[in-house]
Amino acid sequence: MAARQVAPQPPVLLRAARLLDIDKGELVTPGEILVTGEHITEVSPARVPDGTVVRDLGDVTLLPGLMDMEVNLFLGGPNHRSPLIPVQEDPAVRTLRAAANARRTLQRGYTTVRNLGLFVQTGGVLLDVALKKAIDLGWVEGPRVVPAGHAIAPTGGHLDPTMFQGFAPGVLPLTVEEGIANGVAEVRKAVRYQLKYGAKLIKVCASNGVMSHTGPAGAQQYSDEELRAIVDEAHRAGVKVAAHCMGDSAIRAALDAGIDCIEHGFLASDATLDLMVERGTFLVATTYLTEGMNTDHADPALRAKAADVFPRARESTTRAIRRGVKIALGTDAPAIPHGKGALELSALVDRGMSPLQALRAATTVAAELIDADDRGRLEPGLLADIIAVTGDPLTDVSATGRVSFVMKGGQVYRDDTPQP
Repeated sequence: MAARQVAPQPPVLLRAARLLDIDKGELVTPGEILVTGEHITEVSPARVPDGTVVRDLGDVTLLPGLMDMEVNLFLGGPNHRSPLIPVQEDPAVRTLRAAANARRTLQRGYTTVRNLGLFVQTGGVLLDVALKKAIDLGWVEGPRVVPAGHAIAPTGGHLDPTMFQGFAPGVLPLTVEEGIANGVAEVRKAVRYQLKYGAKLIKVCASNGVMSHTGPAGAQQYSDEELRAIVDEAHRAGVKVAAHCMGDSAIRAALDAGIDCIEHGFLASDATLDLMVERGTFLVATTYLTEGMNTDHADPALRAKAADVFPRARESTTRAIRRGVKIALGTDAPAIPHGKGALELSALVDRGMSPLQALRAATTVAAELIDADDRGRLEPGLLADIIAVTGDPLTDVSATGRVSFVMKGGQVYRDDTPQP
């Protein structure tokens, strides 16, 4: 029996009041984009093919699909405050939670995300790789996912989940395959395991954090030798490494090991920021959480640590912006709710970015970070990842929180345009 032939879809012309040329930093009026299949065919076309479907989106601004470079889709969402969730949710439930968070994220205009490291018991299964496959196959709705598999952390380190809740010995035991690794041999094995089963980057816990009982904020947790081994394994496979890292000396150690991207970087000195500029190291500042994260339910000692570190972190982000560090947008959701990236964009502007710089952090800079030259701009030949927002994001970046239309790869996932 012959396979059923699927008729090709006609081209689509998106018509709006304006679109953003992200490289020139200019609004083009009117905004018209011709889409054929999964890709942009032409911007401001002089003519359109016969049979083209016209979608008139009205008084909105067309933007490239936004990108969030630090999320954990497997945490947060409904009922995420219970301290028992790490031992109550099996991998199937957690994956369903992630599917709901992925759909929410896409609906808010984020068409690409980095899922930065599972730190849960899964029997070694890389759930974010499975989620990526399901999204790519069209089984569930969500952004394009760049999965890190399991975050690699030392026993008792910041991303050892048994530390967060203070579990007793024997509760929630984790394996090297699940990212808990000590010593050069084990960290190499942990990296190789993540890569074998589909991770597209490696996430390592290079220092401790704020919201866990792991000592003074920012202390280095992996040795220099362990960090170098992790980077060596990843880079030989052509994969980048992102490091959860806060303290200045820990950031310097991560840079010396060849880490590609620093997550948070809250306590970086000017000299360290200058070194990041020199080496082209990216920073995902996650700066909004320093004012928007709800710490009411945290242990008093952690609240005190946050009260000390968060103001210093905000100031550090401002210094990073002034010194020209390459900053890509990341929310650290669910530290703030999934889909609330507009708050991070506004926070970057508050710290000193122009609205255009903030928009580039969520588009062109993020695309550079993940080595994706097929997205981040509204240009012919690139993926048709296109969103529409009400207002002018060049004068008010909070307009990115008013998404009315989402297209990913030529397929429409949201359209709130008033129908005639």
